[in-house]
Amino acid sequence: MNSTSQPEITKLLDECGDDPSAANRLFVLVYEELRRIANREFQKEHKSHTLQPTALVHEVWVRLVGNQNSVKWNSRGHFFVAASEGMRRILVDAARKRSRLKRGGGVQHVELQSDDLPAVLPDDDELLTLNDALEALESVDRVKADLVKLRYFGGMTNAEVSTHLGISTATGERYWSFAKAWLRARMQT
Repeated sequence: MNSTSQPEITKLLDECGDDPSAANRLFVLVYEELRRIANREFQKEHKSHTLQPTALVHEVWVRLVGNQNSVKWNSRGHFFVAASEGMRRILVDAARKRSRLKRGGGVQHVELQSDDLPAVLPDDDELLTLNDALEALESVDRVKADLVKLRYFGGMTNAEVSTHLGISTATGERYWSFAKAWLRARMQT
């Protein structure tokens, strides 16, 4: 997404609830960024995944804008947090469905690397474990949970996340360190 489109995105986000054509124009502007987020997410997914990045983008778009005529976004950051959260929920729902279908196997504990969250989620059980831990973190500290969603599920850098959340990059790094440690501890219990 180029910086010249950012003011227009903000304007269209404000207009989305009142003007259906604004949502269409917004989709054109944010599609590539949503596709980039989806592609990064699919690099972490198990290879047997049945969804495709394009389908994920379209599904999250319908959930964000398609069924809501009065949606109001506080900022671009709010929108992209919601998009990352929507993608996470779609993937977790798909993992739960596959897990229910196989009806077996115990949940495996995931050990997070000390420097980062895992680059690849090899199976559905691990994704579900991460999701449970992230939901618990969200109940404790929503900003830190949003930061994880944007960095891990949205594939954004600390600088991008900090901009979207309106925090300094140093604060973003501190929050990231805390969130990784918190999630690691939660996932090992």
